[in-house]
Amino acid sequence: MALTKNASAATQGKLFDQITDRARRLAAEPYHEPEPSLPTELVEMGYDQYREIRFRPDQAIWKDEGLFEVQLFHPGFLYTEPVRLNLVDDQGEVTPLPFRQERFRYDGDASPLAELSLDDIGHAGFRLHYPLNSGEYRDEFAVFLGASYFRLTGREQGYGLSTRGLAIDTASPHGEEFPAFREFWLVKPGPDDTRMTVLALLDSPSVAGAYRFDIRPGEDTIVDTEARLFAREAIEKLGIAPLTSMYLHGEVGRHPDDDFRPRVHDSSGLAMQTGEGEWIWRPLNNPENLRLSRLQDQAPGGFGLIQRQRDFQAFLDTEAHYERRPSQWVQPLEAWGPGSVELVEIPSQSETNDNITAYWVPEQSLAAGENRTYRYRTHTFAAVPPGQEVARVLRTRQGWAAVPGQENPPPHSRRQFVVDFHGGELSSLAASQPVELSLESSSGEILDPRVERLPGGEAWRATFRLAPDKDQPADMRLFLTLNQRRLTETWNYVWYPDALR
Repeated sequence: MALTKNASAATQGKLFDQITDRARRLAAEPYHEPEPSLPTELVEMGYDQYREIRFRPDQAIWKDEGLFEVQLFHPGFLYTEPVRLNLVDDQGEVTPLPFRQERFRYDGDASPLAELSLDDIGHAGFRLHYPLNSGEYRDEFAVFLGASYFRLTGREQGYGLSTRGLAIDTASPHGEEFPAFREFWLVKPGPDDTRMTVLALLDSPSVAGAYRFDIRPGEDTIVDTEARLFAREAIEKLGIAPLTSMYLHGEVGRHPDDDFRPRVHDSSGLAMQTGEGEWIWRPLNNPENLRLSRLQDQAPGGFGLIQRQRDFQAFLDTEAHYERRPSQWVQPLEAWGPGSVELVEIPSQSETNDNITAYWVPEQSLAAGENRTYRYRTHTFAAVPPGQEVARVLRTRQGWAAVPGQENPPPHSRRQFVVDFHGGELSSLAASQPVELSLESSSGEILDPRVERLPGGEAWRATFRLAPDKDQPADMRLFLTLNQRRLTETWNYVWYPDALR
């Protein structure tokens, strides 16, 4: 990160060490739940009223002083635990940023709030602006708002999935714990700097932590993260670099009868690169029951939630524009050791609910009094993760494996799967090339596996039928080869027979 005209690297490092010491001390003390501090009018306001509160752009922090500006979020509605914000100048001096009502407009139903005395109540969060799409306008590209959530966009993208600082005991029987950022330090960039740094203090009943985010907006917005964690209590399942998204319906599951849109999702699949270099693709689903699965590895190369369809025709939604939702990748900047990428899929009836979560779970749980540091890079992109050269899954389809007109059709539990691949070397292969499929399943019987080139010559199709073993799930893996050389990523999908009920 260029540090010529903002706080020096040494100054930032010293401040980060001070925040780290605070996290260490917090973890050594009993946890104290933040005390309610907001007026009842803010706590009880509804969504529509909250939307009528708008930050005044002319009040932006660092306005016209460089490429970056900061705008602020008003507390209230869902955001009833304000955070403290601090500004760090080019000398490293820290100045608290107090809440001021004059920075906000209170329109419509929110107008009575302008009569309240609200100074010094704290902020709900903040958003960062930068000339991302045009040199004449500073676009919003990052939002830190709610618990440890933050969102990123790259050039010509819209907000979709979220990132979190940490996940604790997600999908556990005793319930999930949601750590929260309690305080932020925004380091002022120099006038020509294209990167900026945000420091944060995180706290929860089980853990305290110091975070550093080095942020570079662009075609792919990149955030280098360092998380220094201190366990107050033992943590059974620690989720590192969590990604949270939405999947209502798409290719694999049954399409709802009353929705004109062929797909509704922020992400279509989970991708992973193993430490051995294998690329894995797991299509997402909206299941009948909560599903939890793990992709184990010794030292992952990366993982992410991907919105692979990038064309309007795939969604037909002129309002949500799901084709513009960013994909996001997590790349460890040091060896994380053994563990697994865990995928949680939660049943949902609404596209307003985030029902997909993926994160890295280290094999070794975190003991009380233990501390760890994780360094990783997370960044937005379009359809293809960085460094992936092998062919990718284009689409996954499945249906009843009956032949039209068949006199004695098989039971509905017998499924036909169609997996299309494209890209990489596949695009240049003639139909006469002896492309083969490698396919295995944890249960059931695989019938009639085939592979063929599709019309147009740029994609190849693998098809097979699955005869499930009673009510046993079938964990399937499929990839294409040529002369025993792998050409594609590994398609991985778990079929649950109860999905037909």
